Amino acid sequence: MAADGHRHDLVIIGGGVGGLVTASVAGQLGLDVVLIEREPALGGDCLHYGCVPSKSLIRAAEVAHLARNAGDFGVRVDGVTTDLGAVMDRVRSVIERIQVHDDPERFRGYGVDVRFGTARFLDPHTVEVEGERISGRRFVIATGSRPAAPPVPGLDNVDYLTNETVFKQRSLPPRLAVMGGGPIGLELAQAFARLGSTVTLVEMADRILIREDPELTGELAAALRQEGLTIHTGTQVERVSRQGDVVTLQCRGTDGEQLIEADALLVAAGRKPNVEALELERAGVETGRGGIVVDARMRTSAKHIFACGDVCGPYPFTHMAEYQAGIIIANAIFRFPKKADYRVAPWVTYTAPELAHVGLTEQAARERGLDVEVARFRFGDVDRALAEGNERGLAKLVVSKGRLVGASLLGPHAGELIHELVLAMQAKIKVSHISAAIHAYPTLAQVHRRAVNSLYSPRLFAPRTRGLVHWINRLLP
Repeated sequence: MAADGHRHDLVIIGGGVGGLVTASVAGQLGLDVVLIEREPALGGDCLHYGCVPSKSLIRAAEVAHLARNAGDFGVRVDGVTTDLGAVMDRVRSVIERIQVHDDPERFRGYGVDVRFGTARFLDPHTVEVEGERISGRRFVIATGSRPAAPPVPGLDNVDYLTNETVFKQRSLPPRLAVMGGGPIGLELAQAFARLGSTVTLVEMADRILIREDPELTGELAAALRQEGLTIHTGTQVERVSRQGDVVTLQCRGTDGEQLIEADALLVAAGRKPNVEALELERAGVETGRGGIVVDARMRTSAKHIFACGDVCGPYPFTHMAEYQAGIIIANAIFRFPKKADYRVAPWVTYTAPELAHVGLTEQAARERGLDVEVARFRFGDVDRALAEGNERGLAKLVVSKGRLVGASLLGPHAGELIHELVLAMQAKIKVSHISAAIHAYPTLAQVHRRAVNSLYSPRLFAPRTRGLVHWINRLLP
């Protein structure tokens, strides 16, 4: 029990988006809530090391890229240089502006008791924080994840960057090596390349973004290579070493052995859930390879303890943590049995062009035995994309029985455009409604309507239809 014998209604461990959403709602509903965060500030990985700083960096890199290529638009820009220190200062300023929304005093105003320190379970209903015992009727674990270091010989003896340290860089490395062809690795690799580094990326799998549609990842890899990135897929890093200021990666791949030399190394080879310090075995909470094991109601093996976000998966995205927090609010606060449903869960890789996805890929749909049609339309055939000089990419819609079961967009602002398709899937409307909806001209969103229409064109202009039209116009007045 707590030192004063009091048992709180809800104890939340973790001050990222999942914990903050839950604390905000519970506190404003009048529950007795304690929020515990081990870092000295709220906001979690997304605000301090992930989504916010990376997108701010990507924007700066985009500006540099546009300036260098301004001649393509008839605009002359001379002497483009990059001051990485100034770039990182802006990144920090964006974080600080958003940090205001995660001010502990704001949550204390909701009635939430905000504590800072590392929590560990003593028993199923008690945690200890900075020597103080805190007891609760129900718990929410939202402690997130951290970068995972692959078991590569020599890596521990080399100072390398991760998403938690890269935003502290003040000077641009002339040569940057990146281990990992997932979203984090690709986004940061392209950003540094656009800012002026020579970037080499190594991915162990046979292609980048292994969970995405291979047709689109192939196009994205080609686009990145055209910008100057060197990408080695199907390549294993066997050893890492440093001599002086040079980091060397000894690799083996389809092209045999090769040495990659760089001035800095960024490791983006997966994530690891933050569970060790919690001593979950004392609470009877089961863990697995992906972190804390939860059911569809986000309950752990100890049913009064819930978990959300990266610490339990299955998707390491901020918006999924927020969604799961809503499931917990329904179950733990309102006692309404609600289950998580990931069938219509979108995600985005913020490269240029962006790659957005929802639902099933073509391959996954066929493996499930679905009878599917695939609609494709290139951004290069959308007038707005041509006007903006952003014609790279492809919209790919997977349709079964007239309804959308999945979509992948590779193109400008794909992360914004995907939501029309998310809503179509969520509402289970027929793709004909997308075609019938009036899309403003000229917009990038026309790619959806044009893609759907590509399914209908062969039927519309088929000989049978042509004959019918001929008969109607000859025989009817």
